[in-house]
Amino acid sequence: MSLGDKISNKAEDLGGKAKETAGNATGDEQLRDEGRADQAKAGLKGAVEDVKDAAGKVKNLFKD
Repeated sequence: MSLGDKISNKAEDLGGKAKETAGNATGDEQLRDEGRADQAKAGLKGAVEDVKDAAGKVKNLFKD
């Protein structure tokens, strides 16, 4: 995963946490749910990138 992707995913996660907190503080369930969804999406993107990285490492092992 590139540094840019990591930063983007972390920003999306933090934005989601902020939305969730704001939704909880104001009683806005929709905002809270959007925040949770943003966090889940960031986590999923991170997991996919981790799998890609691992597959690339395995591929390089058999390259030689």
